[in-house]
Amino acid sequence: MIKEIKYIHEPTDLQCGQAVLAMLSDIPVGQVAEELNNFKETNLKEMKAFLSSHGFKISDERKQAQSKSELPPTALLSLETPRCWHWSLFSNGIFYDPEHGVMQDFPVCNRKYYWEIY
Repeated sequence: MIKEIKYIHEPTDLQCGQAVLAMLSDIPVGQVAEELNNFKETNLKEMKAFLSSHGFKISDERKQAQSKSELPPTALLSLETPRCWHWSLFSNGIFYDPEHGVMQDFPVCNRKYYWEIY
């Protein structure tokens, strides 16, 4: 079961993935970046490998959601925002977005993909 999430704002515009991983693992975002050996954009392979190495399970299948009601209890989100593709986190009805803060609904975005996290 996923613990209560503590919100972390991304330290740079390029570290949304590291911030999501830090929120899930309760590891400081700088340490996450060091473990990944990546201080810029993360990719899905890096995200999945980090989660697996820290005891999380993540679905293999990418799914698309149109609304909050379609999401599982905890999900890694990949969102097409007006500015860029962006990693975000959904857990227990709340969005924890490294750029936009704690929210009740998706930030402004076009396409919304997710992977369930167990």
